[in-house]
Amino acid sequence: MHCCDQQNRSCATLPNPSLSCATIAFCQNKDKHVLLPTLTNPYLDAVTEEHSPLLNAADIEALSAFEFHHPLNPNSEIHLRSLSRATGLNRVAVSLCRVPPGKESFVYHAHSNEEEWIYILSGRGIAEIGDREYEVSPGDFMGFGLPQAAHHLRNPFDVPLVYLVGGEQVAVDVGHFPRHGKRAIREGDSAHLVDDAALQNFWEA
Repeated sequence: MHCCDQQNRSCATLPNPSLSCATIAFCQNKDKHVLLPTLTNPYLDAVTEEHSPLLNAADIEALSAFEFHHPLNPNSEIHLRSLSRATGLNRVAVSLCRVPPGKESFVYHAHSNEEEWIYILSGRGIAEIGDREYEVSPGDFMGFGLPQAAHHLRNPFDVPLVYLVGGEQVAVDVGHFPRHGKRAIREGDSAHLVDDAALQNFWEA
């Protein structure tokens, strides 16, 4: 996690909502939110350019974990190891994730153009899917097709929650944050956070 806090300004470097290769610099200056594309991605810097199709358990354990805090959720803390990047996959994203006790993964969200899935490996969590909550445990699987129900995963328990998350890596996607009235519009490695209230109907412009 790369962050700073200078004169009420906080910055964070983060992967896009589907855990693909895009990185966004989020800057908060009082009540003004701006997203700027960055040229480097610390999440990918740890991945070697030479890829093997096989990762054994020791290889995975040796991968550098990227600690991410979602800028819209102050309780977000997730540690990510990208298995897909380490094996040279470009069309799909698969990451090994760990959420510490008392923390949450990202933020309640839905994708407009990317399917996503989660498979619980250890620990327990609370999955919010639509307007319902479910306790999830090892062996449980969640799939989020399109159109996609908004979802979120948190860990209110006393042991780490570990799971695999995966999804598509498409050229253009919109991440919706219905509880915040915002959305992230991503094209390639660039993304922008916008307020729903600021959107203008193209056909009525």
